[in-house]
Amino acid sequence: MKVGKIVKVSGPLVVAEGMDEANMYDVVEVSDFKLVGEIIEMRGDRASIQVYEETTGIGPGDPVYTTGEPLSVELGPGLIEAMFDGIQRPLEEFRKKSGDFMTRGTKVENLDRIKKWDFKPTVKVGDKVIGGDIIGTVQETPIVVHKVMVPIGLSGEITDIKSGEFTIVEDIATIDNETKVQMMQKWPVRKSRPYKQKLDPSVPLLTGQRVIDTFFPVAKGGTAAIPGPFGSGKTVVQHQLAKWADTEIVVYVGCGERGNEMTDVLMEFPEIIDPATGESLMKRTVLIANTSNMPVAAREASIYTGITIAEYFRDMGYSVAIMADSTSRWAEALREMSGRLEEMPGDEGYPAYLGSRAAAFYERSGKVICNGSDDREGAITVIGAVSPPGGDISEPVSQATLRIVKVFWGLDHTLSYKRHFPAINWLNSYTLYQAKMDIWMAANIDPEFAKNRAKAMNLLQEESALQEIVRLVGRDSLSYEDQLKLEATKSIREDYLQQNAFHDVDTFCSLEKQNKMLKLVLDFYDLGMKALEKGVYLKSIENMPIRERIARSKYIEEEKMGEIDIIIQDLESEINKLIEEGGILDA
Repeated sequence: MKVGKIVKVSGPLVVAEGMDEANMYDVVEVSDFKLVGEIIEMRGDRASIQVYEETTGIGPGDPVYTTGEPLSVELGPGLIEAMFDGIQRPLEEFRKKSGDFMTRGTKVENLDRIKKWDFKPTVKVGDKVIGGDIIGTVQETPIVVHKVMVPIGLSGEITDIKSGEFTIVEDIATIDNETKVQMMQKWPVRKSRPYKQKLDPSVPLLTGQRVIDTFFPVAKGGTAAIPGPFGSGKTVVQHQLAKWADTEIVVYVGCGERGNEMTDVLMEFPEIIDPATGESLMKRTVLIANTSNMPVAAREASIYTGITIAEYFRDMGYSVAIMADSTSRWAEALREMSGRLEEMPGDEGYPAYLGSRAAAFYERSGKVICNGSDDREGAITVIGAVSPPGGDISEPVSQATLRIVKVFWGLDHTLSYKRHFPAINWLNSYTLYQAKMDIWMAANIDPEFAKNRAKAMNLLQEESALQEIVRLVGRDSLSYEDQLKLEATKSIREDYLQQNAFHDVDTFCSLEKQNKMLKLVLDFYDLGMKALEKGVYLKSIENMPIRERIARSKYIEEEKMGEIDIIIQDLESEINKLIEEGGILDA
């Protein structure tokens, strides 16, 4: 092992000389504490190293040991339900070794080397295999079958295959009488895992959140950003997506977030029952926690650790959602390390390569045909939260993100102040998947779905213009038709778009129920307009008793959503009754 010598320490940045045999992104052990570090710059024989642990007490002259390997994650059974730090060290094992606070220099294995897993082969001796082929399975949790794959780059004939209980480092297969295969494999975090072909994402990622699924859907294999100021509900939206999105695996990266928010995730997820399987949500979740009090350099590595784990499950043929909360904290870590490297700063002190680094991360999303001989499909959907200072999305991190992602869920402080959650502003947000999603909705939900969505959005946009007039000269100056339009849009906002994440029923809304609810709200507008034309008083329409039932339709359970059809019928009856009774306006 080559030994270098420290010449400079600047917080998490350490500069060492005598490192001429090392390479960029090699992992090193710093000082006799054996702190984990990664080379991020080479100048001659001098290496700049970002250290993933506290550097207090380290000084010039201390040794640096090179390992000759890049920063890698261990991939194999044991990932699901685990909670790791930014460089995949298991926090539960840390706690057992050093108590509630991480002691630097503590060495723990990333994945459990002792636990035995029941391996069931899916190939036999004599079968030809290539990199990415599945050779066996392990029932990792009640709802996740872990598919053990041939490592990328290997191919040949299976000359030995075992069955039974093994640890992740025991040999389970032999290829061409010489290459041993274990359940665990390693992969460098900064290198994306290869695939055969990238596909066009055409199926929506259903989240159970009405404002997202109806107005701003994201495709499976797509990218989305949630920018918003402090307190606007970014984390709650991401928690909701992690809980309810129809993906098979969730990777949740808490990148520089407050510790209590990660505690909420840890406390909530085991108790949430996955509606698709009846099991705890943790049974299909990987958590990566690099909270704001942990070393800043590990924050920069955490999202790469998360996306590499997501790619591994994608390669098994799963649909994976990765939540990065928040990429602003990751960018701040980039800025701090760039400043310590004395690089030329870009906008607001961020490094000039901020945009390319963000793009490299988001571009690892996608729907793909995986490596292997069976052409299975997998998908990674990346959803990144952005925390712009003061909610100003003209700042560099938001702008770099918006140039890459195709869905923008713009959180609005004014809406959150009014207690309208999710506080996604329907006038600022957008999705570039809309045309493809409309085709899918028409084929799978209702041919009228896209038309109803467009109609509701037009009404909301018209409301914005009408509100300007109301603020100037008052509501009574509007025509009865425009006043009814304001009532209808109020119903769209409060009865449809507003959703309570903490209500047992309203926290999740299926597409079928969304379709019925949207029809109900739009029927109120259409039938109300018909009544106005027949001379019914506006007050009579506004004060109909059925409006209370419309408002409470969101609390109807999924199994009883046929009740919404009854409300639609009763609404029509009440309107017809008003017309018949002749609430005629004076000529």
